[in-house]
Amino acid sequence: MLLEVVIIVLGLLLDRISKLWALSTLKDSLGVTIIKNFFAFEYLENRGAAFGILQNKLWLLVVITILVASGMIFYLIKYKPNSKLLRISIAMIVSGAIGNLIDRVYYNFVVDFILVHYKEAYYFPTFNVADILVSVGTFFLIICILKDEI
Repeated sequence: MLLEVVIIVLGLLLDRISKLWALSTLKDSLGVTIIKNFFAFEYLENRGAAFGILQNKLWLLVVITILVASGMIFYLIKYKPNSKLLRISIAMIVSGAIGNLIDRVYYNFVVDFILVHYKEAYYFPTFNVADILVSVGTFFLIICILKDEI
């Protein structure tokens, strides 16, 4: 269980620090271009879920997040899965979920700031460190399911 706690805490710290930086540096600015026409940091207040779905459904998203994160933590504690990848994946998902939950409860929106695009032709939805944790954790979880490690 120590591994999971370390992943959750480190993920939360990285997420919070990056979002506080975005709030203090990027808000009310034009952003910071890292790679022209491809990668930048630009402040965005997301009042929905992934890719902007469920806009302005704050309390629904809060309740769903609490239920899912609690269920995953319960699973880790009760079943103590042997698969290290499964434990890592669940910890990453929980960490990211809690990171965005903190934003929703404290700000009434999620701070997003990572922007990937191709010139003006294509823009991937703006995201944050918590979203990366949830996405990578979900990818690992899918691998565990396919390998029948659950």
